[in-house]
Amino acid sequence: MYKASIKENTYQIEFKQGQLLLNDAALSLELRPLDEGGYEARIGEKTWIADLVKADLEQKIVVLRIQNKKYTVSLKEPVDLLLEKLGITIRQAKKVNNLKAPMPGLVTKLLVAVGDVVRQGEPLLILEAMKMENVFKAASDVTVSAIRVTERQAVEKGEELIAFE
Repeated sequence: MYKASIKENTYQIEFKQGQLLLNDAALSLELRPLDEGGYEARIGEKTWIADLVKADLEQKIVVLRIQNKKYTVSLKEPVDLLLEKLGITIRQAKKVNNLKAPMPGLVTKLLVAVGDVVRQGEPLLILEAMKMENVFKAASDVTVSAIRVTERQAVEKGEELIAFE
């Protein structure tokens, strides 16, 4: 599930079996690129002309122009929602020199090696917890100094997974 916030309104967005769920209501979604730029977006029975004005991937904010009116949209991915639920913010994550397991789980895939230079937003590892795969990404540019776990290893909450220089 994703969350999108526009001013004081928050929307839950899910994609299940090729269908869009917006606040648990099933809607059809069609995007068609326009020759002059932007898109024609058909959601359910409504159609809008929209284009991307700005995208800040670090802050997960996009500015869209829909029918000539600008909307600033704040986005949260599943991992952001999980970390928020556990009381961990991205700002806190940027201040640490390691990645710790926010919950018990199973390391299903290591995506980096010792010595790798990883850019902000690049994936580090996949942790399976509560029947969900969670991709953990670098909160800032880092160099991997140690990997404390192996693939298929069970970990406990708070256990150090990867250390950074």
